[in-house]
Parts: sequence; structure tokens; C-alpha cells
Amino acid sequence: MKKSIKSIIATTVLGTSLITGISLASAGSEKSELKSNKIAFFGSPTSSISSSVSVPQNYNRLSFSGTVPPLLNKDGKTTYERYGDTETQAIGILKTLKADLKAKGLSMSDITYLRVYLTPDPNKGDKQDYQGWFNAYAKFFNTKGNPVKTARSTVGVDSLVNSDWLIEIEAEVAYKNKSK
Repeated sequence: MKKSIKSIIATTVLGTSLITGISLASAGSEKSELKSNKIAFFGSPTSSISSSVSVPQNYNRLSFSGTVPPLLNKDGKTTYERYGDTETQAIGILKTLKADLKAKGLSMSDITYLRVYLTPDPNKGDKQDYQGWFNAYAKFFNTKGNPVKTARSTVGVDSLVNSDWLIEIEAEVAYKNKSK
């Protein structure tokens, strides 16, 4: 009995020491990344988004105000015909951001943060279609072509300026000054 209690105590102490050591090593790594002159994304490797992003002082910042979905069919009789469902609208917005970034010599990999507003979808039980947004996000971020996992907030709201819009996206971008 005494041997098993000692064994349990020893295992607990060893396990706690290992966890503490790994946590401290990870924290030390994050501290050094904060001192880096490169953008650093932090968070769980299994998550599709980052929990935080560090942008060094030597980067320029660009903010996109609320970008809304493009009109698909002005003669459409329903929201879906005019603008599409949440996923379609989100893809349209992300394509718009991508084109605007490209015109500025930037890319989707320069986006560090997204703030997303979702309204209830009448065809989805008057609830926000979070999955539709997540599906669209997955086509542009944390992919082979763009491994960046932005920090992100997704907020359910009652409505947007146009009742056909199911989603609106704000973006924060960081990029190196190319003249230096």
C-alpha cells in the first residue's frame, strides 16, 4: 500500500513537472516571437484561427471597413437570388477583399484579423449561419495556398444596413513597407 501511494505521488510530481516545463518552454518561445521583427500568429495548431497576432512596429497597417456582399442578380426575387446564402455572400466578400489587396500589391496572407457580422438567415430557421461563414473562410485561410490563420471575431447581429445582406466583414492587414 505504501509503495503504491509513493508511486502515485511520484507519478503526479513527475507529470506536473513535465507539464510545467512544456508550458514554460512554450511561453518562452512566444515571448521570443513577440520580440521578432516578423508577424507572429499564436494559438492552437488544431484551430482554424489564431488566438492572437503580434504585428511589429516596422509594419504598415491597412484597415478595411465593413465589406458587404456583391450583387449577383438585381432582378432576383429573393435574398438568395440577389446575393446568395451566407456562404456565397462570404465568398463574394472575400473575393472582393482579395482583388482589392492584389490591386495594392498585397494578398490574403497579409490579413491578420477579421471581424465578421452575421444576421439571421430566414432560410436557416432565422438563425445565423455560422457554418456557412466557416466554410467560406476555410476556402481562403489555413490552406495550402495561404497557410495564414487570422485572428477573428464572429458576431451575431440583428440586422445590417441592407436586409438582403447576411454577412459583413472588416479586415485588418499588416505589410512591410516596400520602400525601405
